[in-house]
Amino acid sequence: MTPVSQSGGPSREHLAWPFFDSCHRDYAAALDAFAADLGNTHGHDVDETCRSLVRQLGAAGLLEACVAGDQPDAAIDSRLICLARETLAWHSGLADFAFAMQGLGTGAVAIAGSAELRALVLPKARRGEWVAAFALSEKEAGSDVAAMACSARRAGLVRRCSERGSSGPLES
Repeated sequence: MTPVSQSGGPSREHLAWPFFDSCHRDYAAALDAFAADLGNTHGHDVDETCRSLVRQLGAAGLLEACVAGDQPDAAIDSRLICLARETLAWHSGLADFAFAMQGLGTGAVAIAGSAELRALVLPKARRGEWVAAFALSEKEAGSDVAAMACSARRAGLVRRCSERGSSGPLES
């Protein structure tokens, strides 16, 4: 095993540790090969660049690490995600972002989606055919999750949402 990735990326010395196995070393090699061919990801059209990166990551089979399978018991290996985030961020913050968003954007479907929804969404997201999204926002907090004031609780068949300082709950 080479201590530094072949593409001039992050060190690979840690892949000799006992909690990494050949699956992780093979995935790291695939990441290095992908990153070596990445080229410039800082074009003028950021949206199209992200879509292209998702397609490329999917075609390379790299999104299988962050997008769960469509079975309810499908597991995600966090070690693979760490390897991907480390490598992609080393070479391109936008590639890392595209990878991370595919996992974040499909997480709720993987955890709580119906069998039909999982079968529709997850394979297409894993192949990079669909771009996933994840967003939280609130009037006073913007996208700062720590500053959000809204909370939700189950109340019978509905969820009751309330915001600190509001006059009462909202039903959804």
